[in-house]
Amino acid sequence: MSLPESRHAGKKRPFIAAAALVLTIAAGSAALAAAVSPDAGQLVREAEHVVGNVFQFFAPIAETGVKGVFAFLGQQQWVLILIAMALGYPLGRVAIGPISLGSTAGTLLVAVIISLVAQSYFGLTYSVPGIVATIFLSLFMYALGLGTGPKFFTGLRSAGLAAIVVGLVIWSLNWVICVGGAKLFGLPSGFAAGLISGSYTITAVLGVAQSAVQSGAAHVPPGMTADQIGANMAAGYAISYILSSVGIILLMRYLPAIFGHDAMADAKKAEDAFSGSGSDPLPGTPQAFLLGYSPVDIRAYRLQNKALIGKTVEELFEAHPDAPVLRIVRGGKVVDVLTNPALQEDDLVTIRADLKLEILRGSEIGPEVDDKLARDVEISAADIHVGSAAASGKTVEELATNELGFGLRLKAIFRAGQEIPLGPKTDVRLGDVLRLTGPQTCIERAAKGLGGKAITAGMLATTETMYLAMAMAAGYVVGALSITIGGIPFALGTSAGCLLAGIFVAYFRSRNPEFGGPVSEGARSFLQDIGLNIFVAALGANVGPMIASALGGDTVLVLALIGTTAALLPVVVAFFVGDKMLKMNSIICAGACAGGRNSTPSLNAVLDQSKSQVAAVPYPVSYAVTTVLALIGGYIAQIIS
Repeated sequence: MSLPESRHAGKKRPFIAAAALVLTIAAGSAALAAAVSPDAGQLVREAEHVVGNVFQFFAPIAETGVKGVFAFLGQQQWVLILIAMALGYPLGRVAIGPISLGSTAGTLLVAVIISLVAQSYFGLTYSVPGIVATIFLSLFMYALGLGTGPKFFTGLRSAGLAAIVVGLVIWSLNWVICVGGAKLFGLPSGFAAGLISGSYTITAVLGVAQSAVQSGAAHVPPGMTADQIGANMAAGYAISYILSSVGIILLMRYLPAIFGHDAMADAKKAEDAFSGSGSDPLPGTPQAFLLGYSPVDIRAYRLQNKALIGKTVEELFEAHPDAPVLRIVRGGKVVDVLTNPALQEDDLVTIRADLKLEILRGSEIGPEVDDKLARDVEISAADIHVGSAAASGKTVEELATNELGFGLRLKAIFRAGQEIPLGPKTDVRLGDVLRLTGPQTCIERAAKGLGGKAITAGMLATTETMYLAMAMAAGYVVGALSITIGGIPFALGTSAGCLLAGIFVAYFRSRNPEFGGPVSEGARSFLQDIGLNIFVAALGANVGPMIASALGGDTVLVLALIGTTAALLPVVVAFFVGDKMLKMNSIICAGACAGGRNSTPSLNAVLDQSKSQVAAVPYPVSYAVTTVLALIGGYIAQIIS
């Protein structure tokens, strides 16, 4: 569809004229600059070189019009990915009634359309390097694991078996629909395995099915060749892949609502069930440092009570442990309370105590003052891992009355990742995590006495890149390890390995917040969002050409029908089984369905709709089981087809 030469040449002339004009001006400037200064002349020559490179860079676009734009996107693939996201995000927010695509499906769809147009109209085939998809999918899975880890093993104990059942339902129905559909419509050898691979979005099934042909386990039918079988596999894969990828995201986004469930309410119930008996966020999570409502407040008074004048800070703490002196302002200057100074008349004394107590008895110190310096005491929250044998075995009451408790309030105690009941006689043990609030100086002193490090919200600004790199490398290697049984290679998968790496890091951090963290929720959610959407943009760009080559004839309609049915119907049936028969929480069931379908983007749709990470708890269980079964199923499907 190229332009006629005369029109094409006409479009060149303005560009060439403009280029000539600019170069003429540049040449004149160079001569003038060289006459004035040799250094200036050199600068202009460098500028001419840059200008020439710019023209060379954009010339193909100016000369070839729309085709030049698509050619540019093929050469500058990062721009292609960015455009897919820039258009996909707003497209995902467009709602028709209560239904919208969401950012992931929107980005995928835009990338496929751009790639499809480039192939169909201009003969351009996009191919984004696989390392791009690998990197960003790994980042997504690791970030997802970080958000899931603290609740993972608790949820696994309660929902693990049900998740396996859900996965088995999805896998078995998918296999029956793909193989049965191929036989029903008389599709030649290779299509069944391609449909399984595409509708399940597991590319490795193609490799397993092709190995069955190459090894002779699957016979080549008369009149066909191994290459023709491979082409059939690719066609079945391409058509079913894109339809199942978009369709499953939309389905999972609204599946709980279709069955009458409130996604956000059910996610909250699941979070409460998996977090144990406590109400405080687990250690190592960003929510741990949210102070929230507190019955304790900071007030400042001018000391005029004669009975308190001359008393030291420690003497007052022993007499009134519930109202410690946090700051003394004398003559407009702050006096360090950690030096145990004696109070003087007219000192501005800042205390932190129960609000009711301060209202009733604050006047006994003296009149309350609104002095900025006296009241400017920053209160922080911190998690401290108990590592001192000297502190172990003491009760909360004992710790509160010594110098470790000065100026601090104990909000919660966590033992083995679970919040335990808190009272004066609660004993503190080695390995416990104490959540304290108070001035930073007091927190640091308590951390030293408890033999741990104070983990505070101030540390959230730094993402622990070292731990991320180490954990992801280990998870990737474990996921890449493969065992071949009966000619079929089995592996956990690199993305699943990175997911488990994030889960284990977050799990161990909930027991000791010094382990690899903390990571701010903003950084974690950014990695999760950008990782998945760059992955699907690259995926869509690569799938588009396969869609174009597979289009045509009645076969494409049959493939679309079988592939879409195999991708969606088993999930609906499995959700029904989990919801009605197994009585699973709807969000946990949806997470198990996403894992049973091996669809990470659809899991993200559930997370987005429920505003929670809890759906990821059962995902690795059903994912691991069905990945193995899908490979076996693809191998068998090719043999019997």
